[in-house]
Amino acid sequence: MTTTDLRAEVSAWLAANPVGDDTIAFRSKALDAGWLVPTWEPESYGKGLTTEEAAIVGAEFERVGAPGRADLTNLHARVLRQMGTATLRSRYLRPLLSGEIQGCLLYSEPAAGSDLASLRTSAVREGDRWRINGQKVWTSGARRAAFGLLAARTDPTAPKHAGITFFVIPMDQPGIDVRPIMQITGDEHFNEVFLTDAFVDDDNRLGDVNGGWAALMSALGLERSVMGGRASGSRVKDDERYVGTADDLVALAERHGALNDPLIRDRIADAYAQRTAVALNQLRYANAGKAKDPAAMSMSKLAMSRLLHATAALRTDIVGIAGLIDERSAATEPPSDAEIANFLTLDAYFTSIGGGTDQIQRNIISERILRMPKEPDPSKSIPFNQIPS
Repeated sequence: MTTTDLRAEVSAWLAANPVGDDTIAFRSKALDAGWLVPTWEPESYGKGLTTEEAAIVGAEFERVGAPGRADLTNLHARVLRQMGTATLRSRYLRPLLSGEIQGCLLYSEPAAGSDLASLRTSAVREGDRWRINGQKVWTSGARRAAFGLLAARTDPTAPKHAGITFFVIPMDQPGIDVRPIMQITGDEHFNEVFLTDAFVDDDNRLGDVNGGWAALMSALGLERSVMGGRASGSRVKDDERYVGTADDLVALAERHGALNDPLIRDRIADAYAQRTAVALNQLRYANAGKAKDPAAMSMSKLAMSRLLHATAALRTDIVGIAGLIDERSAATEPPSDAEIANFLTLDAYFTSIGGGTDQIQRNIISERILRMPKEPDPSKSIPFNQIPS
């Protein structure tokens, strides 16, 4: 099929199936047609398209404002497709892709953020299930999640990287207490999660017992890939409203009489260039088979963070001092340019932390891509329960 024929086919399907108000129903129809995850195999609701062909599909969906390319954006579905058993894929994949349910990431802990291998949440086997005790923090979406991707310590006598196992744990059960954390933006996307005698079946295990570190690193690579894609848009107030980080900057500058300023024009051009570079790198990684490589995905995640901070600062300079004032418009009113600038300035720090801080990404790039020497860590080779804490 030629690219022209493919574009015409997708366009015709979208014309016959408008989005409407029910996005879950639309996603379900797109799944049945194979357009929502076009690069995936048919048994996983895809069409087996190439990266270039899928880009055409995504462009057509974007043109009509339709939600698409879940094969790029739905982290939990990507993890389950890559690592999950047939049973887990059958149970969760379709409702995840359609938007009927969502997941959360139970990784970081109060004493194990940048060094995830120091996590202390325990999983003790009891027959065909595991008893979970511990605390997680900075967990996005935990209050609405049907399940969590849980990293827990199953062998405290092994070195810290070797005694971790990865699970899919149902969130709606006794023993799981989710408490929201208020952010400086007024959002409550982050949560603390306390697990007290919660349970997960062994059938919900992703990978081998005590082999969870490799699975966790693969999942983090996918997360950073998804976050790298955020360079094309940022959240405003809630997950349903987006403001582009580059596409609307020209119009913004025109509204505020700043488009003739050569410095502003140069910075807008730089924002477009950075965004294009991120998108091209994402495609290059996919074509080279590196989309699952955590180190390669650190490049996208770091570039995304830099772009979000740069465009937020540019917005503030365009709208002026009003962008420094934290004033919210009424819920029934669209946010003002100043409110958006203020929000995105603060929200950029959210993306600098989630998925591993910018500093951690730089360490990963320097050690695994540039092959610079690693910092010594004597705790890596001793039993975890002998590490001072």
